[in-house]
Amino acid sequence: MTDAEASANGVTARYYETDTERILAFEGEGDGATGTAAIAQNRDGYAMLKVRPTADGDELERYYGFDMALDHAGELLGVDPTALPVPDAASDMGM
Repeated sequence: MTDAEASANGVTARYYETDTERILAFEGEGDGATGTAAIAQNRDGYAMLKVRPTADGDELERYYGFDMALDHAGELLGVDPTALPVPDAASDMGM
């Protein structure tokens, strides 16, 4: 299992893998960022990205591209998606 974490602009991002998925979970903790968001992809990395309000929440939307999923996560957190920290281990998510 791979675990990685990064923080910036009032958001903490945690990347981890389960038996079936790769998860990038965000938590807003200040600087205007509030709430949570998560991006999930199958463990093989060949499927669309699912955006959820939390890592184990119901799917809100699916995207092919990581940038689009980050845009949606940024909206959920109330921050510019370019301000979201992305651990290196998660940088290859998306199709």
